[in-house]
Amino acid sequence: VLGVIVVGIAVVVGINLFNANSISATKDGVVSEMTNLGALAQQYYKKPVQMGGGGDTFNGGTGWAVPTKLATTSNATYTAVVAAQLVTITGISNQNGNSGSAIVGTGTVTPDSIKCSVTD
Repeated sequence: VLGVIVVGIAVVVGINLFNANSISATKDGVVSEMTNLGALAQQYYKKPVQMGGGGDTFNGGTGWAVPTKLATTSNATYTAVVAAQLVTITGISNQNGNSGSAIVGTGTVTPDSIKCSVTD
């Protein structure tokens, strides 16, 4: 009987560790993908309009947008609000965090900085 109890406790602890690792990996993935999207936005900003860029503005030319192939990944779905000197990227995860609601990432991109954070 004692052996069954010990094995049961070990299984529960293992499941909890796996869930915590999974949430942490999703958060890291969302931050990584938002940083990548921010770098793409900065590339667009710095590229001349004649070469398909924004010409020192995020909404110049055709305006920067999240590339279609990167809008939905295994980690999250991303959207962006674009202004002349600022892009705000939001990522909503398909996995729930510790609070039971979706993991949400927010990134702000300026011509010379990218800042990302996640909440759960």
